[in-house]
Amino acid sequence: MKILLAIQATGNGHISRAQAIYPILQKYGEVDVLVSGTQSSVPKAFPVKYQLKGLSFIIGKKGGIDLVRSFFHFDWWQFFRQVYTLPVQEYDIIINDFEPVVAWACKLRNKTCYGLSHQAAVAHPSSPKPGAMHGLSAWILKNYAPTTFAFGFHFQRYDPLLFTPIIRPKVRNLQSVNAGHYTVYLPAYQQDRLASFLAQFKEVQWHIFSKDAKGTNYFNNVTIYPVSDDAFLLSMAAAAGVLCGAGFETPAEALYLQKKLAVVPMKKQYEQYCNAAALAQMGVPVWMDVYTAAPAIAEWLKASQSIVVDYPDQTYEIIELLIANHKFHYLEPFAIHA
Repeated sequence: MKILLAIQATGNGHISRAQAIYPILQKYGEVDVLVSGTQSSVPKAFPVKYQLKGLSFIIGKKGGIDLVRSFFHFDWWQFFRQVYTLPVQEYDIIINDFEPVVAWACKLRNKTCYGLSHQAAVAHPSSPKPGAMHGLSAWILKNYAPTTFAFGFHFQRYDPLLFTPIIRPKVRNLQSVNAGHYTVYLPAYQQDRLASFLAQFKEVQWHIFSKDAKGTNYFNNVTIYPVSDDAFLLSMAAAAGVLCGAGFETPAEALYLQKKLAVVPMKKQYEQYCNAAALAQMGVPVWMDVYTAAPAIAEWLKASQSIVVDYPDQTYEIIELLIANHKFHYLEPFAIHA
């Protein structure tokens, strides 16, 4: 059986999840991997057959996505050409983690495409949503990478067809301790200004991981590190707390490691607003802008936070369910489609 695993690489979460999914899929057949986007800093622990530019959003330095740069960065002609030429018809099963080229290529050819993503869970009507109206953003989330069927992952099981996060073995094998420092990953904020801001909280040490750092830099009680998956995981495993964006994988891994957590959703990013709403329901502090949150950060540093999660390793069972449904068509999960 030929399997195509399509992965969005705008952020780190999709690649991290694929690290756990890929070796399980290999038990069922020959697996080709397609990756689109260039924003991920997590190393790929598998061979990539197709590397595409895709439709990646560019992260700015003021807390959010740079929509103008993103729009003009898109190579629309190349995207449509890849949609029309990608040989999706050669594969028996296509599994898609929010990757648009494969999703639209399958839709164009009426080819079954299984969504296996966090975005599928975010779009589910049972999942928490932000209070403000985000009609256009919600539409984009549902139509960016349409699938025939969808299996979703979220911080909690809001519906029987939604699963708890896939925690990769690399994280499950970490020993969680408390060395007293705080680990920070806010890629949408400029590193020097962020370091200067956090340095005012002199009672703690900060480890900032920055995509712009060329080497390790020190600023009073703040250390800035280049983004490195291994270094970041070791810092997080030994941290007293984690301050990060309201993505999915990093907050999920922090909760799994029983770390005190606070999140700052990326501006103009509907998915992160939804994640923030879900985390807030669980008791995680949410700040819409880090620079206006100084009093709240001071209180957070003093507070204890005990959020107990149960994230069992269900990866094999989920893949087994997907493969069985493909063979016998006995289950039809909710669809995310245009």
